[in-house]
Amino acid sequence: MAIGSMLFLLLACGPVKHTVVFYNVENLFDTIDDPGKNDSEFTPQHEKNWNSTRYIKKLEDLSRVLSSIDTVSLPVLVGLAEIENNLVLNDLIRTPLLEKANYRFVWEEGPDERGIDCALLYRPDYFRIDTIAFLPVTIDSFPDFNTRDILYTAGWLENDYLHIFVCHWPSRRSGEETSEGERIGTANVLRLAVDRLIAADPEARVLIMGDMNDEPANRSLRESLGALPNQTLPQSKTALVNLMYDEFELGKGSYSFRGDWNMIDNLVVSVSLITNEKGFRTRLDDGHIFHQPFMEYKNDRGELSPNRTYGRSYYGGISDHFPVYLQLTKGRE
Repeated sequence: MAIGSMLFLLLACGPVKHTVVFYNVENLFDTIDDPGKNDSEFTPQHEKNWNSTRYIKKLEDLSRVLSSIDTVSLPVLVGLAEIENNLVLNDLIRTPLLEKANYRFVWEEGPDERGIDCALLYRPDYFRIDTIAFLPVTIDSFPDFNTRDILYTAGWLENDYLHIFVCHWPSRRSGEETSEGERIGTANVLRLAVDRLIAADPEARVLIMGDMNDEPANRSLRESLGALPNQTLPQSKTALVNLMYDEFELGKGSYSFRGDWNMIDNLVVSVSLITNEKGFRTRLDDGHIFHQPFMEYKNDRGELSPNRTYGRSYYGGISDHFPVYLQLTKGRE
C-alpha cells in the first residue's frame, strides 16, 4: 500500500476514545431485608415503602443516565458509590440499555454500617483486570472511626496499564469542620497508596474518582491528596491534578445543598495520564458534569438540583448527585 493511502486510512480512523464515569447513585438497595445490615428502611415494610416497582424504575433510570453520557459507545469504566450488594449490580448491568456492554464488576462487602460500598463496572472487551484490592481506612487520631474501603483496581485498557481508585469519603453529616479530620485521614491513606505506585513506576497512570464529600479547594483534596488545580500542567511526575477544579471555580457542582452547588464528586489523575503521547491520555480541561432535563428538578423558585429518589418522602427521581466523566483518548484528534 502506498504511504499516502496508509496515512489517509490512519487519519480516517481518527482517535480511539473511551468514556470513564463516576456516579454516586444514591442508595441503590434491593427490597430484601438483610439482617447483617442497617437496610430496613429500604424494604416494603418500612414507611418509605421501597418496593419492586420503585427499585426497577431506579435501575432503568440509572441505566438511562449511563447510556446517555456517551452517545457513541457505553462507558468503558464506571465507578459507583452507595451500592448495597452484588445483586443490585447484577440487576443494573442486565438492564436493556446496558446489557449490550457485557459489563462485569468489582465489588466487596465493606465495613460501612449502612451497607453501602463502592464498585467498578468495566467492559471486559476493553479492560482486563490484573489486580484488585480494598484499602481499609485507619486513622491513628480516630481509633474508633469506621468508613468505607477505597477500591483499587489495576489492569490493561487495551495495551495501557491503568491504576484506578474508586472512593466515597466520610460524609459531612456531623458538620463540615467536625468531620474534616476524617476526610483528611482518608486522603492521607489514598496519597500513601499513590506514592507507592509512582515510586515503583514514575510513569504510572493513575485515575482517582469518587464522592469525596469535599470540594477541590478543601484541605483533604488540595493539601493531603495534593490534587492541584487543572490550570497549568505540573512539572513534577508525582503531582496529581483535579480535573474538576475549573468547574468548581465557575461555581458549578455535582451536588446541591440548600440551594448551593457543591463540587464533591471529583476526578483526579496523575500527570502521566495527561502527558502520555503513545497510549491513552486525558486533557487538563476534560473533567465534566453530566446532566440532562430528565435528571433535574426545579423548585418553585426555579432553582435546579439533581432529581433525587428520596427526601422527606419518595420523590421518584434518579439520584441526589450528577455523574462526572472524562474521556481517555489514543491517537490524533
